[in-house]
Amino acid sequence: MKSTLLIGAVAAMTALSACGGGGGSVSRNAGPDYRVARMASGPISRACVSSDRKARSPELCGCIQGAANIELTGADQRMAVSFYKDPHKAQEVRQSDRSSHEDFWKRYKSYVDRAESQCRGL
Repeated sequence: MKSTLLIGAVAAMTALSACGGGGGSVSRNAGPDYRVARMASGPISRACVSSDRKARSPELCGCIQGAANIELTGADQRMAVSFYKDPHKAQEVRQSDRSSHEDFWKRYKSYVDRAESQCRGL
């Protein structure tokens, strides 16, 4: 059930195929017409590029980072990076009773949804 979300999130780069956006500034509350920079850099992009997933590419990883920059705080991004190294940790966070983990998971799901829709086709 929710573990499918985890798998989709951690493996998002393998399912994503295109990044739809150019640059531009975007607010966290942007609607469906948001744009994400193709080559954003940051902790998620670095973890993505260094992962062993077949579908990784600098363009895809940059697009995923762009989505993270919109939806996740710096602390959220660091936690998400830890999922690349230990996917079971994501499951633990998702099932945690801590309100901070619940709040994180809501932001993380928004990030995954944005990355999936924004980065298709790469």
